[in-house]
Amino acid sequence: MATHQKSRSSAQPPKGFQVTRDLPVGRHPLLVAFPGADKLLVAERLQPDPVARAKLFDETCVQVVDQDLWMYVAPWDMPPGARRQWNPVLSPGSDCIVIGKAHLSESPPIVLFMDIFHELCHVIQRHGGANLWAPGVSYVKRWTELEAYRFVIEEARRLGVTDEFLRDYLRVEWISEDEHRQLLEALEVPVA
Repeated sequence: MATHQKSRSSAQPPKGFQVTRDLPVGRHPLLVAFPGADKLLVAERLQPDPVARAKLFDETCVQVVDQDLWMYVAPWDMPPGARRQWNPVLSPGSDCIVIGKAHLSESPPIVLFMDIFHELCHVIQRHGGANLWAPGVSYVKRWTELEAYRFVIEEARRLGVTDEFLRDYLRVEWISEDEHRQLLEALEVPVA
């Protein structure tokens, strides 16, 4: 699950990254929300096989919801314990990235760029058999989160994003300050 960030960055997403900010609540093809995302170099780095890449972008959808949230891959079924903390959109048998309407319409383009590719990493991981919501594993120690964050941090650094921005990007409301520090250390982002 990727989050909304507080700080702004002068860095911009790669040329050609587009966002359809006024999508109505509902389900849409991913490439309607992010036209041309499959043609970016980052998409090739994410999924080098052109057939698998085309399938990833053609078969993944986004669901815009009128809720105060950022982005997450919709589980196929209810993760253990989720009802107590979170009531996710479920998408049995299909890949869907849930996006809060305000996040889509208001967040800086660099944040949306990082978030959508973070979530696409999770879609690929799930296809490889990963459990994205492994019970009993801390968010900051889940290999799936670390791998997805490493990928987008590397891409963001190519674009000139600062360590300060990355520290803020990695500050998510469901982890403690100590866990935030652990996440920064695991991802080799200097602690301020």
